Amino acid sequence: MSAGFDAHERAQWSGRATAYRDTLAALCAGPVESLLDAAGIVAGALALDVGTGTGTVAALAAERGACVVAVDAEPSMLSLARRRVPTAGLGLAALPALPFAAQAFDAAVANFVVNHVGDPLAALRALRRVVRPGGRVAVTIWPHPAPPAQQVWPDAFAAAGAVRPTDLPRVDAALDFPRSVDGLTDLLRQAGFADAGGAVVGWTHRTDREAWWNGPANGIGAAGTMLARQDAATKARIRVEFDRLTAPFLGRDGSLGLPTSAVLAHGAAA
Repeated sequence: MSAGFDAHERAQWSGRATAYRDTLAALCAGPVESLLDAAGIVAGALALDVGTGTGTVAALAAERGACVVAVDAEPSMLSLARRRVPTAGLGLAALPALPFAAQAFDAAVANFVVNHVGDPLAALRALRRVVRPGGRVAVTIWPHPAPPAQQVWPDAFAAAGAVRPTDLPRVDAALDFPRSVDGLTDLLRQAGFADAGGAVVGWTHRTDREAWWNGPANGIGAAGTMLARQDAATKARIRVEFDRLTAPFLGRDGSLGLPTSAVLAHGAAA
């Protein structure tokens, strides 16, 4: 079951690095400094960034003076990351199959990656395996219920009468976990981490209406998959509802200020 979910995720992101960079990458950058702090990534640390995307986390870790190795499952993401962080060691890999020796790193991070794998516990165990004893791992996920920024999309779908396709894969119920601080922290403990803890990190995402629309319109994320499966008339209704629902967040300059948050959890490799 997890293999089907993982294959769907790989297909969903295939070739979409530029669209992601231009639309939703800034959103995912919101908790990165807190993520790096939680993992204890400082100058001289050998750090692994799993699911680097266009290289945001790797770049900020390198700016701290860390020696960075970064991997992603999508070649187009790695192409952009190489330009952004030429000093990082970059490679193609996906959780839980990390091609590194046990205890190879001082710390590891995964920013909004655990929510894209079919077996979250196996993913966390893989991160623990490659970090030295006492080294820290920190991960982020999107919470459920969704914060206001992300809730725009399901609300727009519902108001427009969009129907969720029945064939979209989900994480198997036996492998899933509550998308909350307690849920993610408990998963870290199950994976063998000590001193596990977590918190909700909140911020206001500043963007413009077209960028917020164009991410899913380019097929990015669960909203993108949902939007792509609608007919033209339904898509038009979704756009009307999207404009209505984002109107309260518009500033005088026409930009959006969308409240959002992430669940950040961390632990020490035993």
